[in-house]
Amino acid sequence: MEDNREVILDIRNVTKTFPGVKALTDVTFQVRRGSVHALVGENGAGKSTLIKVLTGVYRADSGGYWFKGQEAHVKTPLEAQKLGLSVVHQELKLSETLSVAENIFLGRPFMTKAHLVDWKKLRQEAKKLLDSLNIDLDVDMEVARLSVAQKQIVEICKALSFDAELLIMDEPSATLTDKELDCLFHIIDLLKERGVTIVYISHRMEEIFRIADMVTVLRDGCQIDTLPVKSVDRAKLISLMVGRDIVNEYPKLEAEIGDVALEVKNISTLKLLHDVNFNVRHGEIVGLAGLVGAGRTETARVIFGADKRTGGEIYIDGKKVEIHSVMDAVKHKIALVPEDRKQQGLILIHSISANTAIVDLNNICTGGLLNKKKEKDLAKKYIEMLGTATSSEEKEVRLLSGGNQQKVVLAKWLAVDSEILIFDEPTRGVDVGAKAEIYKLMCQQAQAGKAVIMISSDMPELIGICDRIYVMREGTISGEIEREIFSQEAIMEYAVS
Repeated sequence: MEDNREVILDIRNVTKTFPGVKALTDVTFQVRRGSVHALVGENGAGKSTLIKVLTGVYRADSGGYWFKGQEAHVKTPLEAQKLGLSVVHQELKLSETLSVAENIFLGRPFMTKAHLVDWKKLRQEAKKLLDSLNIDLDVDMEVARLSVAQKQIVEICKALSFDAELLIMDEPSATLTDKELDCLFHIIDLLKERGVTIVYISHRMEEIFRIADMVTVLRDGCQIDTLPVKSVDRAKLISLMVGRDIVNEYPKLEAEIGDVALEVKNISTLKLLHDVNFNVRHGEIVGLAGLVGAGRTETARVIFGADKRTGGEIYIDGKKVEIHSVMDAVKHKIALVPEDRKQQGLILIHSISANTAIVDLNNICTGGLLNKKKEKDLAKKYIEMLGTATSSEEKEVRLLSGGNQQKVVLAKWLAVDSEILIFDEPTRGVDVGAKAEIYKLMCQQAQAGKAVIMISSDMPELIGICDRIYVMREGTISGEIEREIFSQEAIMEYAVS
């Protein structure tokens, strides 16, 4: 059935080139008012570049777009907002020390006749926006005290304060729990009812099929197709995104499982963890499942020496070891690929070669000085081994896609021959093609006899890749599940009961 709703956004032949890279090539599609229009594609497909063209951060080399029937010539994001087009970014852009109300109207305070800030009206208008979304939130609360989901709501209210008619949501669900995700979808439904249009960017296929009316697929800067979501299934959509059929989303490679590599006994911390017990064997991938706040990341950080434990013991290959710092963990060949790779896993403004060598400086330095040739050779080795997509080992890691950044984090640990690898949410914010590569890399490490721990909130991912799964609840292990009886129901039963 044809959608006869008014076209609010008409993108025509948008092309954008950077030195050596054609980021967008003749991208053309339409978005209809009051719809949820998904924009999907692998990292590096051109989604972010297109958003920046629409909001005036970049200027298209050729082509352009029409908004509400008029050709748009915006030069800054503020001009786009005044036009009625706003973005809720994946990395929220709020002032942590200001209140909810101050953030919503940041730079645009209501003024009294005496040219003073009208705090009463500021609070009233902020509350009115929150009430319109059925959200009960204290407008005087400092943003630093809010959850990620609440901060996102503040960003949405900020956009609505500009009378946004089209809202671009860039990976809004990346760090949300299922309950918070339901709240986000409820807000999207309310906005749709009011005629607000949503352009929704996500790597999560289940969300696209749950909320989107139309979907546009970008690949290598080109628009591959725009079609109704109801006319395509998951396998077909993934195929359009990656340009090939992915027969198995979870490429599990069988490995020979050996003796216990790591065992933790009665691990406890001051605030959350108490009597955590589990083990992982050489050649095995063990999953840590559980709800947000169950203690999975905290367990990883204790094993890695990043957080202090108040009790318990750690054994490697049957021998008790003392790990009180990250350096102790590295000495015992333990690696952590952290949940937040940008903040905790990489130095974004440094090169791939610098990031790869950072843990192995003892072998990279000659006479106490950095040997640049050794550093470059090391980076080249792992770029080739891991298939990292880059034009040079000297490229800054901030310019890489999420999947390739993850490969650089892994490379630095492989460079020091880590035997125990802990992956915390390794595929968060990573496209479907790169996810399959990361799964394969994890399985290859297991095949090489390494012990792998995988923390994930994605239950199908755990079920597809792991040999065993431990479930955590309220700071301790609540259950262990063998591969033969894996199921989402079994995981949830241990996670909540």
